[in-house]
This record gives sequence, structure tokens and C-alpha cells, in this order.
Amino acid sequence: MTNLIRIGTRDSELATWQAKTVAAKLREQGFESDLIFVKSEGDLDLTTPLTEMGGKGVFTKALDDALLENRIDIAVHSYKDLPTDNPLPLKISAVLEREDHRDSLVAPKGTVFLDDHSFKAVIATSSNRRKAQWLHRYPNHSITNIRGNVNTRLRKVEEHGWDGAIFAAAGLKRINLDHHISVYLDWMVPAPAQGAMAVMIREEDDAMYRATSGLNHRQTEVCTGIERDLLNEMEAGCSAPVGAFAWMEKREVFLHAVVLTTDGSVQYDIQKRVPLDQAKNIGREAATELMNQGADKLVEDIRTS
Repeated sequence: MTNLIRIGTRDSELATWQAKTVAAKLREQGFESDLIFVKSEGDLDLTTPLTEMGGKGVFTKALDDALLENRIDIAVHSYKDLPTDNPLPLKISAVLEREDHRDSLVAPKGTVFLDDHSFKAVIATSSNRRKAQWLHRYPNHSITNIRGNVNTRLRKVEEHGWDGAIFAAAGLKRINLDHHISVYLDWMVPAPAQGAMAVMIREEDDAMYRATSGLNHRQTEVCTGIERDLLNEMEAGCSAPVGAFAWMEKREVFLHAVVLTTDGSVQYDIQKRVPLDQAKNIGREAATELMNQGADKLVEDIRTS
């Protein structure tokens, strides 16, 4: 292959870091590349809540279009932003090794307020999943919407004087901003595929598949696939208050998932553990069990609200 591989990416610092990481790994495989920056609707509109814009798909549509129109050869995504249903002639060719999967709290004024159950803190997040789990744990707190790239959100927390804002730890770590992290939220169940990056290509592009499939990290692919299967089976979408995290220990697969009302008042929780060779359908089975517990009503309410 003599031509440069055109890597499509959003132009935020984090998205650029992710694309450059893929470029470096491709170079190790003998492929040169060039970054092509693509603006998404989610980047241009920083005020409308994501849920009102159709969820995180607003970040991926522009890159999908660029692939379909042959303006780029591959697209690099935060895997958690990709819808689980993809009717387009595009496919994932590689899931890179996962970074830290956890959520974290940035609290410029400190975290003492977390131990004061009477304190009415204001916490910033645009994620229904984070909002729901936070309110389930801290029902007297209030949530305010926050949009923008990582750097913009960090600035907004300081400017508005909010008590804290919730960030994916991986995003802060990747661009050396993890010194802002006040506490890791080990109790919060992350979004399906949080902390993982995915490479998207055109379905029939065998050359790009050969070039990029060597970047795939099998363990991350299996675990994020389980999490996304759960989300897909629930037909809940990226904006739903659903958390799922799968991990491997020796020859076993573990899964922890939650579904909540957006106000955090009701939570359904499931934990599963199976041998690796029986893990293929664990995500879909867990989704069915959650729905049977009553989570189907929550998901239906979310879809119709």
C-alpha cells in the first residue's frame, strides 16, 4: 500500500490524541497515515443537552458520512459513543486495548462535601447514566448539564463554581489531565465500552481491514462486545441510564450492569460470572434478566419520553 491512510477524527485534543495513537500503531505495522479533521454536530452545538440531540450518535454521524463519501479511509472513535445498531455499510475493524474504565470526579473545592449528607451539592454531567447513579447515591444533590470537550468542561467547572463534574478517567489520563481527578468513582458502573477506542472502516474495504485489524486487542473486544450486547438487547441507546462493565480473570468472565430511572430513584442491578467458553451470550442474558426484574418499564419510559 503506497497511499497514506486518511484517518478521520474530531478535532478535540482527546480525539486527536486517539487518532495519533492509531497512526503510531499503524506506523509500527508499516503504514503511513494522515489526519483528516471532521466537525460533528455535537462539536458545533455545545449548549443543547445530548439527549435532545439524539444521543452520542451526533458525534459519530459526521465521521460516518466522511467514510461513506470516501473522504477518509478509517475513523477513530471513543467506542462508547458508537450506537450498537449500525445499518450503514461500515464495520469495526479493531478495538484497541482499554484504558481505565472508571468514571472520576473533578471537585476543585475538594470532596469533603461527599461525607456531609445534608449538603446540597451541584454536580455537572451531560450523561443520564452518570446523573442517575449519582442521584441514587446522593439524592439531595442536584445535577446541571455540561457540554464541550474535556478542556472546555474543566474550565466550566471552575468558572461556574460547581461542587464537581464527572469525567471518564480514561479521557483525562490520555491527555495528561488526570491531576484534576479528585476521586475515582469505583462504585459507578461505566458506560458500555468506556475507556476503549474503535477503528471504523467501510464494510467491503479489505485493504483497510488488513491494515487495521492487527491493532485489535482480543480481550478488550470480547469484554466491550458483551457490554454492547447488553445495551443492544435492551434497545436502550447510548443516552439511556444503563451501565455495564465486563472483565476477565483467569478463564472466567464477570459482568456488572445497572439500569436506573433518570432521577436515580429506582435501580436494577445484576452481576454474573461464567467460564470464558460460555460467555458469548452473557450480555444478552443479563439484559433479559434485568428486563424481567422490571427494567423493561424504565427503558420503555426512556424511549417514549
